[in-house]
Amino acid sequence: MRRERRPLSVTILAWVYIAVGVIGFGYHAPELLKLEPDAFAIELTELLALAAGVFLLRGENWARWLTLAWIAFHVALSAFHTIREFAVHCVLAAAIGWVLFGVAAREWFGRREAKSQAGTE
Repeated sequence: MRRERRPLSVTILAWVYIAVGVIGFGYHAPELLKLEPDAFAIELTELLALAAGVFLLRGENWARWLTLAWIAFHVALSAFHTIREFAVHCVLAAAIGWVLFGVAAREWFGRREAKSQAGTE
């Protein structure tokens, strides 16, 4: 039985999210240890990025939505910063949405979902 290949764009995006989660968690860990305000929330967002990346690699359909929600949260946060920061986050969100919900990814995640549902019946 031949395994379906994950689209390269999904693989790259997943590894970027894993890197962001790991690096961000390590970078902000001292703030958590000092019990600084918002440190827990920041670390939680880093862990969500890590989880999104890992589960994208595993082909979990819900991870696409977590990934998009994560960047949408950052778009909302950047609305309170400079217009340039907001624009960059908007472009990133659009690109991520295109990668995760484009034809290749939609077909790959759809096949994975169909296989998992067939296995439960």
